[in-house]
Amino acid sequence: MSRRSSFHPLMDPDSTITGQHWRIGIISDSLLRLEWSDSGNFEDEMTQIVVNRNWDAKPHYTYTVEDDRLIVDTAKMHLVYDKKPFSKEGLSVTVKNVPITHNNTWHYQDIQEGNLLGTRRTLDGVNGEAPLDPGVASFDGWAILDDSRSNEVIPSTHSSQSTTNPFGTIRPRANSDVDLYIFGYGHRYKEAVQDFYRLCGPTPLIPRFTLGNWWSRYYPYSADEYLRLMDRFNAEGIPLAVGVLDMDWHLTDIDTKYGSGWTGYTWNQELFPDHADFLKELHKRNIRTTLNVHPRDGIRPFEQGYAKAAKSMGLDPKNEKTIDFDLTNPDFVHAYLDLHHDLEDEGVDFWWLDWQQGGVTRQKGLDPLWILNYLHYLDSSRRGTRALTFSRYAGPGSHRYPIGFSGDTVISWKSLNFQPYFTATASNIGYGWWSHDIGGHMFGYRDEELEARWYQLGVFSPINRLHSTDSSFNSKEPWNYHPEIMQSMVRALRLRHRLIPYLYTMNWRAAIEGLPIVEPMYWDNPETSAAYKVRNQYMFGSELMVSPITEPQSHDVQKAHTDVWFPQGIWFDFFDGARYEAKSAQGRYMQVWRGLDRIPVFAKAGAIIPMQKLQTGSGNINDTDNPVDLDILVFPGASNHFTILEDSGCESPQASDAASTSITTLWSNEDGKLTELRIAGAKGNLAALPTERNWTIRFRGVTKGTCRVIVDGNDRAATIDYDEATETLSISVKKIPASSTIRILPSKDRPIIIASKSVVSESFAVLRDAQIAYTTLEEAYSIIKDEKGGSMASLMSVGEVDKASGCDQETGASPVIPQAVLSALTEVLTRAR
Repeated sequence: MSRRSSFHPLMDPDSTITGQHWRIGIISDSLLRLEWSDSGNFEDEMTQIVVNRNWDAKPHYTYTVEDDRLIVDTAKMHLVYDKKPFSKEGLSVTVKNVPITHNNTWHYQDIQEGNLLGTRRTLDGVNGEAPLDPGVASFDGWAILDDSRSNEVIPSTHSSQSTTNPFGTIRPRANSDVDLYIFGYGHRYKEAVQDFYRLCGPTPLIPRFTLGNWWSRYYPYSADEYLRLMDRFNAEGIPLAVGVLDMDWHLTDIDTKYGSGWTGYTWNQELFPDHADFLKELHKRNIRTTLNVHPRDGIRPFEQGYAKAAKSMGLDPKNEKTIDFDLTNPDFVHAYLDLHHDLEDEGVDFWWLDWQQGGVTRQKGLDPLWILNYLHYLDSSRRGTRALTFSRYAGPGSHRYPIGFSGDTVISWKSLNFQPYFTATASNIGYGWWSHDIGGHMFGYRDEELEARWYQLGVFSPINRLHSTDSSFNSKEPWNYHPEIMQSMVRALRLRHRLIPYLYTMNWRAAIEGLPIVEPMYWDNPETSAAYKVRNQYMFGSELMVSPITEPQSHDVQKAHTDVWFPQGIWFDFFDGARYEAKSAQGRYMQVWRGLDRIPVFAKAGAIIPMQKLQTGSGNINDTDNPVDLDILVFPGASNHFTILEDSGCESPQASDAASTSITTLWSNEDGKLTELRIAGAKGNLAALPTERNWTIRFRGVTKGTCRVIVDGNDRAATIDYDEATETLSISVKKIPASSTIRILPSKDRPIIIASKSVVSESFAVLRDAQIAYTTLEEAYSIIKDEKGGSMASLMSVGEVDKASGCDQETGASPVIPQAVLSALTEVLTRAR
C-alpha cells in the first residue's frame, strides 16, 4: 500500500463508459463498477477497500443504446441502465447461467438475500450465533461491494500535500456519491474471492512462527511466573511459538486524574523489574512476544515515553498535557509510532491492537480501527522483519493487515458451535487469518469436555491461540484438567506444531493463488445442495476436510458425533486411515462418532501432508524454523502432487524467494497399488533450507508392503516400520542433501495397497464403550461376528423380544440397543460400502 506502482487504481479508459453523472467500468466479464456523482467527478484514487481497478487481462464486452437505455453485455453479465439517477426501476444486472436460483437479476438497492455472508468486526459478548456482513459469494450469483464511503489512500510518493504522514495521506473522498462493485460470478465462488483479492489487494504472507501455538491469558503475570510457565510447557513436551501478554504488562493502577489504566505504554516494574531481559529470555526459548495495547487515551504524562513524545509534537512536557489519541494528526502518528519503536527495540515482536471504542475519528468516514491496522501493519516491517499486526476486523480490505482477533469469546458450547461456521464464511470476504479465543475467554461455565473439543478445533483453525480471563478457575494449562482431558489437549497442541510445514505451504497458497486456508464446502461443490447444509464443515488447505465436534458426547456410546457430508470419492480418516466412500455424485451423509482423542478430520484420496517432528528433549521444541526432520503423511487411492514451499523469512518475499520441494505419488487405477513416490530435489532458494534433511514417509491406511529407497539413483538403506492400529507403513532415511531426489519403489511380491480395516474389531471397540446391558452387548457382537459386518436390520432387532419384560432389574438399562450406539455401529459397518 505504500508504493503506488504496486497497484493500478485508475480504470482502463477502453473499458469505461461515462455519462455526465454516471460511469460504468467493466473490470472483468464478471465484475462491474457502477458510479453516480452529482458533481460529475469520479473516484480514481485507491481507497481503503479498493486498490487495483485495471487488470492485465482486458475484458470483452459490447454496449448499445436502445430507447435511451444503455445495455452492456459481457460473457457473464447483462446490464440495463436508463442513464438517470440510480433506481430500482432503472438499473439492473442479470448474471447469466446461474443454475437453481430464480433471483439472478439484481436491481439497484436489492437486499442480498442469497449472499453466503462474510464476517463481522468482533464476537465480543456474543454467546452463539451473531449476524454477519455480506461477502462476495452469493447463491443468487451476484454480490455487492459498496465502496461509496471509504476514504482515499494517497501514498506518500505520490502526494503533494505537506501534511502527509509517513505512509501517505488518508483523506475523505470528494467524488462519487455511489460507488458499487457488482460481483457476478454465479456459483464460481473461488473465482469471486480470487478476483476480490485482485481488486482489493492480495493476502500477504504471515511469518512462519504465527502458525504454531500461542499462549495468552488476561492475568497479572510476573516475569518469573511467566518464564516458569513457559518452562513447564517445555517440560511437558508442549510446543509454544508466541507468548501473548495482556494489558497487565503495563501500569494499570494509575492516578485517577489521568483516567483509567486501560491504556498504557510503561512496563510495570513490580512485575517486570528487567523487562528487556525478560523478552530476551523468551526469545532464547524460541517464543515471540506480542503486547496488548488499548490506545484510546493517548499518551499521558505518567508514561516513560511522554516527554519524548511531547517534544516531538512541539509541546512542553512540564505542562503535563495529555497527548490526545488522533491518528488524523501526522505529528501524533509520528510520536505514537516512535513510542512503539522504543518498546520494539527492547524486544517486542509485534502488537495486539485491542481497539474496542467505536468507529469515529476526527475525519469523516475514517474508522480508527482501520487506520490503526493500516499504520501499524506498514510500520511493523521497519526493522526488516515481515509485517505483522494482530487486531480486529475493520471491514472489506482488512485481509491486507493480518492477523485478526475475533474478540472476547463466551465459554459455551454455543460459542464453540458458531466458530467453525464463522471462520469458513469469513473466506467469502477474503479474510483468511482469524485468531479466536481457543477454549473461550470469559463468563460461561467450566466444562472439561468442551475445552478438549475447543483445543481440537484450534488445531484446524487458521491461528491457534489459547486465551482466558484472570479467574482462578479459568486457565488453559492442560495439566489443570483431568488426565483424559489433559492427554487430549497435549495431543492437539503437539499436532498443531507438527503441521507447520503444511500450514506454511497453505500460507504461500493464500498469498499467491488467493485461496484462504479454510474453504466452505460449497466452494468446490456449488451445485450440490448438501454442501450448503454442513455449515461447520470445511476444507483445511488443499488436502484435508474437517468437521469439528461442537456438541457434548452421548452417555450411551461415550462418544460425540457430527454430521459429515462426504463429496464423491474416497476419503481417509486422518488419524487411523479408515476408509470412507461416497459413490454418488451427490456425495454421502454420515453420522461420524469420535471419542475425546480426536475429531473427524479426513484426507482426500492421495493426500500428501508435510509435517515436522517435535524436537523433544533438545530444548528446541518451540522451534518454527524450516525443519531438518520432515514427516510426510501420504494416503492411498489416487495419484497426487504436492509442493512444499519454504523461505528464509525475508521481509517482502516474492515467488523467487521460495524453496520448493515437490512430492509426487503414482497409484495404479486398476489395482490401487503404489507405483512410486518421488521427492524431487529442492529448487529455488536453497539457502533457506537445512543442508541435509531426515525424511520419514508414512503411508497411512495401507498394507504392510516392502520397497526400495533410491537416492540420486543409488539404493539407500532405510528404516521401515508398520503400525497395525493405524495401518501406517513408515520409511525413514537420514542425512539426505536438500537438493537430492528420493524415490520409493514398492516390491512386486509385497506391494503397498489400500488396507481394509476389520469391522469386527472396530465394532467391538464401539460396543466396549457402550453403556448398555451385557447381554445386549454379547448378542450384538455375536451378530456382527457371524454376519461379518452384518445386517443393520439384525442389530436393530436386538432385544425386541425381551423388550416387553422391561428394563434390566439391576441397571434399568433397556435390552434394545440405543440409537446412538446403532449410529456409531452404522458408521463402522457401512463407511466403505
